[in-house]
Amino acid sequence: MRKLPLHTQIFLGMFLGIILGMFSLFFGWNEFLTDWIKPFGSIFINLLKLLAMPLILVSLISGISSLKDITRLSRIGGRTMVFYLATTVIAILIGLALVNTANPGHYLSKEKQLELSSKYASDANLKVSDAKKLSDSGPLQVIVDIVPDNIFGAVNDNRNMLKVIFFAMLFGIAMIMAPAEKILGVKSFFDGTNEVILKVVDIVMRFSPIGVFALLASLIVDVSGDDPAQALELFQALGVYALTVLVSLAAMIFIIYPLIMKFFTTVKYKEFFKAIMPAQIMAFSTSSSAATLPVTKDCVEKKLGVKEEISSFVLPLGATINMDGTSLYQAVAVVALAQFHMVDLTIAQQLVIIITATLASVGAAAIPSAGLILMIIVLESVGLN
Repeated sequence: MRKLPLHTQIFLGMFLGIILGMFSLFFGWNEFLTDWIKPFGSIFINLLKLLAMPLILVSLISGISSLKDITRLSRIGGRTMVFYLATTVIAILIGLALVNTANPGHYLSKEKQLELSSKYASDANLKVSDAKKLSDSGPLQVIVDIVPDNIFGAVNDNRNMLKVIFFAMLFGIAMIMAPAEKILGVKSFFDGTNEVILKVVDIVMRFSPIGVFALLASLIVDVSGDDPAQALELFQALGVYALTVLVSLAAMIFIIYPLIMKFFTTVKYKEFFKAIMPAQIMAFSTSSSAATLPVTKDCVEKKLGVKEEISSFVLPLGATINMDGTSLYQAVAVVALAQFHMVDLTIAQQLVIIITATLASVGAAAIPSAGLILMIIVLESVGLN
C-alpha cells in the first residue's frame, strides 16, 4: 500500500481528532480523553518549542554564510532580497487586514470568549502592565528590542526570537566577510548542525498527524465542556478563520503576483502559471520548497528561458527566505487566536507580528510543515504562549 503524503496524514489526523472529540462529548469520554489523549498533543507542542530556537539560529547562520557569490551578484542579490521581503510583507499586511475585518473571534459568543480568556490567562502570559509598557514605549522601541545585550540570555526564551535572528544574521554576514580558510571549521560546524536539526525536524514531523489528532480532540472537549452545541460554534469560528486565510492567499495569487509581473516583467501571467504548473503540483504534494527546487529550476530555465546563472542564485535563495504563504497564515492565525481569547492586539504588537513573521520566514527551513514550528515564534513574540 502506497504511503500517504504527510499533508494527507495531517488532514486525516485532524478529521479523526474532530470525530473523537465529538464522540467524547456525546458518550462522556471527556476524562479519558484528557488523561490519555491530550498529553500527546502537549508533547508535540513541547517538541515544536524545543526545535524553534535552534532551527532559526543554525539555519540562518548556515544559509547566510553560504552566499559566497553575493559580491559577484550583489546587484541581482539586492533586488532579489528587496523583492522577496516586499512580497512577504505585502502578504502579511493582506492577512492582517482581512483577519481584522473578518474577525473570526466574533463568531464565538462573549461567554465562550470570556471562558477561554479566563481558562488560558496564565498560559497566555498577557499582563496588563506589559501591554501598557508596550503601548507607552517610543516608536523605535521595537527596533531597540531587536538588538540583544546578551545572546545567551536571549536563547533561553522563545519570546526573544527577534534578538536571536538579529544575532544570527550578524554572525552569518561576519562569516562571509572573514577569510574563508580561517572559518572552514566554523562553517562546517554550522552546516553539519543544520543538517542534524533538519533531520530531527523530519523525525518530529512524522508524528505530527498524531499530535494534531490529540490537539484537536482535546480542544473540542476543553472548549465545549459537556455541550456539543459549543463545538459547532467553535467550528463556525474556525471556518471563518480558514476562509480568511484562503481569501488572503487568493489575493496574493490572483492580484498581487499578476500586478508584479505586469509592471516588472514581459511574461504574461497565464503563460507563467502554465510553465510552472509542474512545480506547483510538486509543491502541493510534498509541502516542501526544497524538494520542489529541482523541478522549479527546470521549469524556469526550459519553459521561461531564465539563464542558469540567475536561477541558480535566485531560486535557492527564494526557497529559503521567500515564504509568503507561511508568513501570511501565521499572522492571520496569531490575530485570530488573540480574538478567540478576547485579547486586543495593539498596533505596536501587530507591527511586531509583521517583523517577526517576516524575519522568521527568512530562517524557515524549506521542509514540510516548518511553518508550524515558526508559529510558536510569532505567537510568543506578542506574549501568546
